Amino acid sequence: MSLAACIVVPIYNHKDAIGGTVANLVVHGLPLIVVDDGSDAATQQVLAQLARRYAGQLTLLRRPENGGKGAAVMAGLRAARDAGYTHALQIDADGQHDAADVPRFLHAAQANPRAVVIGRPIYDESVPKARLYGRYLTHVWVWIETLSFTIRDSMCGFRLYPLDLACALIDRVKLPERMDFDIEILVRLHWRRVEFVSIPTAVTYAAGGVSHFDVLWDNVRISRSHTRLVAGMLARLPLLLAHKLLPRARAHGGAPWWRTAERGSRLGMQLLALSCRVFGRRFTALWLHPIVAYFLLTGRPAREASRRYFERLRQAAPEPRTPRPGWLTAYRHMLAFAQSGFDKLAAWSGRVEPSDVCIDDATAFDALVASGRGALVIGSHHGNLEMARALAVRGAHTKVTAIVYTGHAKRFNSVLAGAHRDFAQHLMEVSDFGPQTALMMQERIERGELLVIVGDRTPASESGRTTEARFLGATAAFAQGPYVLAHALACPVYLLFCLKERGGYRLYFEPFAERIELPRRARAEHIAAWAQRFAARLEHYCRKAPYQWFNFYDFWARPNGNPSGNPSGSAHGRT
Repeated sequence: MSLAACIVVPIYNHKDAIGGTVANLVVHGLPLIVVDDGSDAATQQVLAQLARRYAGQLTLLRRPENGGKGAAVMAGLRAARDAGYTHALQIDADGQHDAADVPRFLHAAQANPRAVVIGRPIYDESVPKARLYGRYLTHVWVWIETLSFTIRDSMCGFRLYPLDLACALIDRVKLPERMDFDIEILVRLHWRRVEFVSIPTAVTYAAGGVSHFDVLWDNVRISRSHTRLVAGMLARLPLLLAHKLLPRARAHGGAPWWRTAERGSRLGMQLLALSCRVFGRRFTALWLHPIVAYFLLTGRPAREASRRYFERLRQAAPEPRTPRPGWLTAYRHMLAFAQSGFDKLAAWSGRVEPSDVCIDDATAFDALVASGRGALVIGSHHGNLEMARALAVRGAHTKVTAIVYTGHAKRFNSVLAGAHRDFAQHLMEVSDFGPQTALMMQERIERGELLVIVGDRTPASESGRTTEARFLGATAAFAQGPYVLAHALACPVYLLFCLKERGGYRLYFEPFAERIELPRRARAEHIAAWAQRFAARLEHYCRKAPYQWFNFYDFWARPNGNPSGNPSGSAHGRT
């Protein structure tokens, strides 16, 4: 993953220190977001001068009233996320921290992009002894609240956040807005199984330095925060103890879908297949509920991906019937996914009859079959394409070849292969679509076959080419391959969606293009336009059947690791 990092500096009336702090930071070449938390006129004047001096590198945000350090930091983190950065290094404005350590924080984040990198202060003789000893009381409480010594220092104002993790927390949980923010955000991120890396860093207290720590009220706030956190720890105690026994997953930030590890054992899948054959579909389907509940509780990346999807869906389709993000919605989403996989197994095992599937409007499909022509069919991970393929193969309609990547789901595919001997006969695995793939496909098209590919995942390789399209209100990367392949094959193109409706399945088979032309001079623009047309139809079906889109990863994250939500909609190629 490549980092797109910036520096966030919250400030309140540090007019004498901020100039030196900024000067020591700009040498690292990172963009700076300085958040003025309602400072006085003299500090505002200094900040305006700095904004002019470092124009192009320094962005100045002003809060009209002082709301506290936590409020300023959260405003800065949100602004960094919205500007398209993946990580934000937060450092206090008072000049106490050694800005020369910035590269060390960045290097630690590069090695582990999903970790919060926190400073572990190394004090000199300038540190006030009362503050030094007082910090250890908070450290002990944090170790109790997390049942861990992972967070070595929860009050250091020099730390680096992965923005997707930090902003997901501050968007969902009401965090304190004063000095206690620094403590609570780390504890709550730890509860979410985020990793931490500590970097020793020098801290110097300048003589006559300005401190905004209110000895009475900030200690009261910190005590209240620890009370909340201890109560939260006790409520989560069984789960926290379980986490002590289970390995902490090292998820890669914005990890491509093909690197998402397959969950579930081969034995468990085989037992479900056996139960389906012996006891039937209805009885076996009951087992899906506790299985899904387990994966819901232990599968935080998938749960978060589901939440992001439904948040996007509600923003794009704010009708009352659009599901609200939450645990119940995530459970129903994962249950629909499990039922879809179960239906695939049932179809290949002969437990689903062709009468269980109907075509919404068979006009286009009947005309294509009657013509004897081959065609490229673009599907998606919305609904159940494998159901349609299973019925086609079992019904001897074997002129259907699926072009897929199966490396991320080998165990499940091996179980499907065991359910029917012809599972793999018309399955062609590729990791990218290009000229070589097109040559392999040309012969099948000439024989009148239907080639089925999916258009809602980026290529399963680091070098795969992508283009951008607006989907559910934000920009996402889509593979260029289907449109390049369609151009090379010079064949008709159709869209196919197979949705579960009222206990059965309904196929939606739509003409997409008689032929896709990609002129050399405006190739990228044409690819982007076709991808946008596909994204619009995919969005239509997501609104129609919101629980049946099964991409349990951050679909809006860039393939190069940049964050989701960038407003740019231009096409780009990755080489």
